[in-house]
Amino acid sequence: MSTRQIAFGIFAALGLALLLALGTWQVQRMHWKAALLAEMEAELYAPPAALPEIIDPIRDQWRAVAAEGRFTGEDALVMASRKGVGPGWLVVAVFETDGRRLLVDRGFLPDTARDRPRPAASAAITGNLHWPDEVDRFTPDPDLERGLWYARDVPALAEVLGAEPALVILRTTSEGAPAAVPTPLDTAHVPDNHLNYAITWFSLAAIWAVMTTVLLWRMRRSAGAPDGRRGRV
Repeated sequence: MSTRQIAFGIFAALGLALLLALGTWQVQRMHWKAALLAEMEAELYAPPAALPEIIDPIRDQWRAVAAEGRFTGEDALVMASRKGVGPGWLVVAVFETDGRRLLVDRGFLPDTARDRPRPAASAAITGNLHWPDEVDRFTPDPDLERGLWYARDVPALAEVLGAEPALVILRTTSEGAPAAVPTPLDTAHVPDNHLNYAITWFSLAAIWAVMTTVLLWRMRRSAGAPDGRRGRV
């Protein structure tokens, strides 16, 4: 075997190992994501419990909770959109319960209903604690005069509205006419494409192996042929 063939074989083996490693990594990620989704669903759909005395963003992420109290009429509108509906707003309102002031995402409000009154109202609610990761360096500052926001920035909303830095995503409410359409949390929004990625990497590895075999065969055939009959590789 020539030096050229050995060098090509080493290069091909390294490329194949890399593709197989990437495919294996995606399989591991797929199992990790499946476990994460199962954990999330267990938290999301657990029987609602009372609010913890001290709410922890890590421990209580997705926790199902229930509370009775009243919406105070104070709220902020966060820009959003819905497929089939168009642009609108998420209504993040102050909810008082047992002497505490919490933030509750009451759901989606079409832009045409933005100025509809949202008066104070008593309610029994269920939902899930959540701290959305929606703020980055490109997020515009809120319009505090009009109460318009471009992301659910929980700490900032809590400071402006004078509430605890905890957000409950509404699932059910006892109100006869809710101020917005609740948008409960689920796992449908969590991307899970690791199986497709794994198939892609393993397919590329198979193609790489076939191409490597063909090229090595042609190189050996060319090296073994008489000088005048050697073809190009």
